[in-house]
Amino acid sequence: MAPQSVYIHIPFCTNKCYYCDFNSFVTQNPQLIWDYLEALEREMALTFAQWPAERIKTIFVGGGTPTFLDHAQMKRFLEMVEKHLGPHVTPDLEFSMEANPGTTDREKLRLMRELGVNRLSFGVQSFDSALLKRLGRIHDVDEVYQSIDNAVAVGFDNMTIDLMFGLPDQTIEIFRDTLQKAFQLPTKHFSAYSLKVEENTLFHTLYQKDQLPLPTEETELMMYLILIEEMEKHGYQQYEISNFAKPGFESRHNKTYWLNEEYYGLGAGAHGYVDRERHVNAGPLAVYLQKCREGLPRVEQFFVEEKEAMEDHMIMGLRLREGVDADRFQRRFGISLMEQFGRIIEEETAKGMLEWEASRVRLTRKALPLGNEVFARFLGE
Repeated sequence: MAPQSVYIHIPFCTNKCYYCDFNSFVTQNPQLIWDYLEALEREMALTFAQWPAERIKTIFVGGGTPTFLDHAQMKRFLEMVEKHLGPHVTPDLEFSMEANPGTTDREKLRLMRELGVNRLSFGVQSFDSALLKRLGRIHDVDEVYQSIDNAVAVGFDNMTIDLMFGLPDQTIEIFRDTLQKAFQLPTKHFSAYSLKVEENTLFHTLYQKDQLPLPTEETELMMYLILIEEMEKHGYQQYEISNFAKPGFESRHNKTYWLNEEYYGLGAGAHGYVDRERHVNAGPLAVYLQKCREGLPRVEQFFVEEKEAMEDHMIMGLRLREGVDADRFQRRFGISLMEQFGRIIEEETAKGMLEWEASRVRLTRKALPLGNEVFARFLGE
C-alpha cells in the first residue's frame, strides 16, 4: 500500500534560534526561495511518478519556518501541493503547517486556509519574554496572542502549540506561569519537549564553556511531572510522551511515525520511508538544488530489514500511551510479540517499566521520564 502521509520541508527562517540544529537557513534572497520551490516541485513530480500516491490522509509542512514564505511564495507552494496531491486526499485530510508568531498576518493565514491548510502548529516555546530572547526567538508574547487571534478570525479551529522546558534560568514558577497562559488560548493540542543541547548550535558552544545555566535534572523532571498533571487537569490527554490533546485532536500525522508507518518525505534534508526503504535528502541548499536538476535529491537510501523494522515498531510505538498492540504486531510481522521480545518485556515488566492493558504493552506512568532506557533494550536484540 502506498504511504498515506506526506512530510514537506521548507528550510527558510528569519534567524537561527540558539538551540536549533534543524536543517534551516537564514536568507534575504527571495530568488533563492523561488529556486527552491521550483526544485521541490521537480522532486514532487519525480517522486509521485515513481511511487504514485493513492489515498493521502495527512500532510505536514515543517521547517525551518514555512510561514517565512511571503504571500506569493505561499500561494505558489500550496498550489503545487494541490496539483500533485489534491486528487488523492481523503475528505478527512489533516493538513498541518508549522508557523512562528511574527511571520503570520491575517491575509497569509486566510490564503493558507483557502488553499487547504486546516491545522496550525505554532512554535511558541515560552510565555516568558526574557526566555524567548534567551532562546533567540524573534517573537514576543504579544505576537503569540495576535497570531492566535488572527488564526481564529480566518477560521482555524485546530491549533497546536510547542512548548519547551529545562531552559537556561527557567524556574518551576516561570514554567507554571507559561502553562497557565497557554491554557487560556483556544488550542486543542500541545507538544512539550525538554531542551536537548545539540552539537553545531550556539547553546552547545555555551554549554562547552560552562556558560549555559541549565536547571538541574531534578528540576527538569519536576517540570515534566507538573506538565503531565496540569495538562490532565485542563482536559488535555497525554497520548504520547511529549504530546497532549483534547479528545479527537491528536496529531494523526505524527502518529504515522509513532506507528512506524510509511510516509513520503520531500524537501531539503527530509527523511522518507517508502516501499520498505528509508531515504535522506541532501540538506545543503546548493546540493539539493543541483540534485533536483539531475533527478531525485537523495544522498542516502537503504532497505529496512525485518529485524530493524520490528525494533523500530517497538521503540516508536512505546512512545504512545496506548502502547504497542500485540495483535497488530503479529499481523504485520507474522510472529508474536512475546516470541520476538518476550524476555525483554518480562524483565521490564518486573522492574515496573512496562505493563499490559488488554492486548497492548505500554510504558508505566513511572517509566514516562525514563522511556529512553526502556527503548534501548529493544535495540540489537
